[in-house]
Formats: sequence, C-alpha cells, structure tokens
Amino acid sequence: MGNIKIIKGEFETQLALEHAGVKAGFPSPAADYQHETLDFNRDFIRHPEATFYGDVEGDSMKDAGIFDGDRVIIDKAVEAHHGSIVVAFWNGEFTLKYMDLTHKKDGYIELKPANPDYPTFKVEAGDNFEVWGVVIHMIRTFEKL
Repeated sequence: MGNIKIIKGEFETQLALEHAGVKAGFPSPAADYQHETLDFNRDFIRHPEATFYGDVEGDSMKDAGIFDGDRVIIDKAVEAHHGSIVVAFWNGEFTLKYMDLTHKKDGYIELKPANPDYPTFKVEAGDNFEVWGVVIHMIRTFEKL
C-alpha cells in the first residue's frame, strides 16, 4: 500500500553545516570562497513541536519522486490542500498519498498514489480517517555509511 513509519525528531540541537552552492555548469574560481551556514532546524523545520520524520515503505509514490527507503519530513501544523502529499491515517494504517479534494462537494475525498499500479482510495464520511500531517521535505540517502 505504501505505508510509512513515523519517527519523532529531536530539534534542540542546532545542526550547522558549511554549504556552498553546487553548480551544474562551468565552475567559478570564486566558488572556492563562498560559504553560507545551513542550519537544518532553522531552514527546514517551521514547527518543531509538530514535526515528525517518516520512513517510506513501498513504491506507491514513486512517480512523485518518493521511493522506498526515503525519509520525509511531516509537519502536522501545515494545513493540507488539494494536491498536498499527506500522511493519512485510514483503515488503521498510515499511508502516504496525494490528497484530492475535487469530489468534496459529492461527500468524499480521494487519496491518490503516484504509481498506476496502485488503487485510488475513496474516503467517505464516517470512515476512520485523519490527515495526520503534510509532507514538506524529503531526504534521500544515496550511500549507506
């Protein structure tokens, strides 16, 4: 189904990294002297008390660029809208899908995968359903350390 494992983050520690822009064209000699500070907490986490990580399991969102093993950053304080990638609690499980509100006036919404091999879920009034949070960032590891 494309499940997700939720992990609470610790945001007290400031993570400061040296960061220089990575150019995809010709290198500039001045690039050796450019340095900015990247603070993961400051730059990516708007609501620390409402932010969680999720480890993606499955390939239902592969066409959105989210693959099995990726880690997403989920903000529960961000309001979901049509087209948001959400972590939803539905039928007793967490799932990661696009939220489609085009049928809201008809009494239901849809949770859509980004993989044609998976079904769209129709969520109707009375279902045990909650938008648990909105995916705001994704982290991908290319090499295991």
